[in-house]
Parts: sequence; C-alpha cells; structure tokens
Amino acid sequence: MTLEVRRVGPESAAQVLAVVRAAFAARPELDPPAAALSETEDSIARRLAANGGLLACLDGEPVGALVLDPVGSTTYLRRFGVHPDAQGHGVAAALIEAAVEAAGDAEDLTVVAREELPATIRFWERQGFREIRREQPFVELRRPLRTHAFQVPDADAMRALGRSLAGQLTKGDLIVLSGELGAGKTTFTQGLGAGLGVRGDVTSPTFVIARVHPSLIGGPDLVHVDAYRLGGLDELDDLDLDTSLDDAVTVVEWGEGLAEGLSESRLEVAIVRGDAPHDGLDPRRVEIAPVGPRWHALSFRGLG
Repeated sequence: MTLEVRRVGPESAAQVLAVVRAAFAARPELDPPAAALSETEDSIARRLAANGGLLACLDGEPVGALVLDPVGSTTYLRRFGVHPDAQGHGVAAALIEAAVEAAGDAEDLTVVAREELPATIRFWERQGFREIRREQPFVELRRPLRTHAFQVPDADAMRALGRSLAGQLTKGDLIVLSGELGAGKTTFTQGLGAGLGVRGDVTSPTFVIARVHPSLIGGPDLVHVDAYRLGGLDELDDLDLDTSLDDAVTVVEWGEGLAEGLSESRLEVAIVRGDAPHDGLDPRRVEIAPVGPRWHALSFRGLG
C-alpha cells in the first residue's frame, strides 16, 4: 500500500468532508454532538481557503484529513479524522508528521479532544501532546515544535548552560526538568541558581519534595521541586512554600505530565545521556523546548 499526504485547498473540500464525516460518525455518540458532523462542503471549503489543510490518500483513495488553523504562535489541527476502514495503517501519524512541516514558524501544534474519549486523548499524548487546558467537555493538548539541542561534555558545561539560561528567566517562569537518575538535573539547576543569584547550595530535593532558595540580588527566588512523590498539583499547593510561585522561577524535576498544569507557558528541558564516557568526559544532550506565548520573542541560540 502507498500512503501519500499532500497539502490541499478548497478544491478538495468534498474529499476532506467525506473523510471527516466517516471518521466522526464512527465515534461514540456525544452530548453535545461533535461540531464536525455539522460541516458542509461549503463550510469546509471556507476553512481550507483560509489556511489550507492536509489530505492523506492510501493507494489513491482519501482516508485521512485535517484543517490547519493558525492562531497566534500555535497551529490548531481541526477536523482531524481517519476513515474507519483505514485505521491501523499509520495514517494518523503521517498526518501529524506532515502537519509539523506545514506549521512553518509556529511554536507548537494544538488539538482539542473530548473528555468522553479517553482513548483519543491517550493517542494524542503518545504523539507528544500534553494537556494544557480543560473546559468541560473539551480537553486542549499541545505539542511544542521549537526544540533547541545543546551538547554538554561535562558537569561544568552543564552548570554553565543553566547559568546562561538563567539570564532569560523572570518571576513566574516554570521549567519542567526530565532525565534519568544521574543525568544531571540537579547540576543543571545549580547553574540556574548561580545565574539567578540565590542563597544556599542547590541539591536534590528528593527528601524534602521542595526547597526555596531566596534571591540575594533582588530577583526572583528559585523553587526546586521533586515531583516524583507528588500525587497531584494540589499537593504542591499544600506545601506552604515561603514564596509564591508567581514570584519565583520554579524548577520541577520528574514533572512531565504533572507540572504542565501550573502554567500554559513553560520550558521543557530533557537531559539525555550521550555516548559512553571517554577521555574523562560523560557527555549529555540537553533539549530545551519552549512552550507557550511567554517564549515567543526570546532566542535560545546564544546559550551555553
């Protein structure tokens, strides 16, 4: 079988509509019904005329579709659907891959799913999307596109990268930090603390869950959190910290899938081990993905 995804405009409205109707009609009945079921060829043509869309064809037959809807720094994927007869052939993943290319300079991709369809939400999560907003019955999920990668040869370079990043930060900023045990998360945070000019030695917060480092220079405090043992955001609120998260830079280790609810804008920092240690070096790859409007005007090219 040959799968092809191409960019389309209003001339393909009938094909896109046929896929959307088949896909959404096959889903469980919802209350209120999915708005996609009320689309017409004219309404789809207007959507496609505005920003275009994508059509996936399997052996020449239309089997998947979506409409692109840029809003600010993100691009919404509207009317995303795969024909029931074509599921299991990688059509959805191919559409998302093509959407990443079609998004151009957008910072991220956004989708809106229904609470009543947990399997659909899990699908989006497996594709790198994370929930940023929930307003019954809708769940909004977002996937960052601008990832900046840095090769870090040793611990000193890791601290230097954190210190350099600190110069871009201000009160209210959230950093979600991930990486396996010993990857260098605390070392990176030590650099942040040095750059922010905070008091106290930055160590792993494992045994205290959260530690506050007050600023010595009149800037934001540093709140260092270990989310591994937190059951939810309400537990973070219950910690009764000595500073407000709105007045601090907050670093949450092991926070993926949890800390995102603290702020629509955040930096997702993933530390990945590099090649095997050699010549006294234990290299790492640090991937920084800015999510949300807070970072739209900032550049990360000069870090390190």
